[in-house]
Amino acid sequence: MSRADLARLIADAKRLVVFTGAGISTESGIPDFRSPGGVWSRMKPIYFQDFVGNPARRREAWERAFSGRAGWTGRAPNAGHHAVARLVAQGKATAVITQNVDNLHQDSGVPADQVIELHGNASYAKCLDCGERHELAELKESFLKAGEIPYCRRCGGLVKTATISFGQAMPAEPMARAEAATLDCDAFLVLGSSLVVHPAAGFPLLAKRNGATLAIVNREPTDLDGYADLVLHDEIGPAMTGAVPAN
Repeated sequence: MSRADLARLIADAKRLVVFTGAGISTESGIPDFRSPGGVWSRMKPIYFQDFVGNPARRREAWERAFSGRAGWTGRAPNAGHHAVARLVAQGKATAVITQNVDNLHQDSGVPADQVIELHGNASYAKCLDCGERHELAELKESFLKAGEIPYCRRCGGLVKTATISFGQAMPAEPMARAEAATLDCDAFLVLGSSLVVHPAAGFPLLAKRNGATLAIVNREPTDLDGYADLVLHDEIGPAMTGAVPAN
């Protein structure tokens, strides 16, 4: 299968859903999670229950966030992100479902209300009690100057980066939106996901079983390649630029 096949599949779609994983953002220099040299090979994840129940682990989590050690933020969108943004701007793609937390789809121009973040967002923080949004720059200043672990300015609750940690419940609203978008699409395009993290990895199969065309573009084989109508083992940026050229 070729990039030309991918271009034809996209051109034929009327209601395309794009599903992205770490592979689209590694081309921006953001490390993935599980490969050698990935985030979890360099630091062990802090589980949600430890963040909530252990002040020392909570402080460690904030030290990681403010040092940028995980490398999830601060990068620029790449050609793959911009190609996805063009699909949304053209009205071809109805939604972008992402497992990533790097905010790069929004940075590339996709409206925030069309990005469905299954695992949250590392570019800001939220109160675990009332949901109040907190900007990291404001929290960082008091943390570095006075060593203050962030608490909510509104209700006094615990504040955490707006990512979904191990042991934390998946967010109900994004999951429901992702399911609705999946069931409404006529084509489902996976970009850069190994499709091993559930329940997120169930959406491509749901789309296929509901009658949608399924395409998977990933550098390595996935467990769902056998179900797909198109499989392309390729770099995301060049493949998508060829399929969705900029004018």
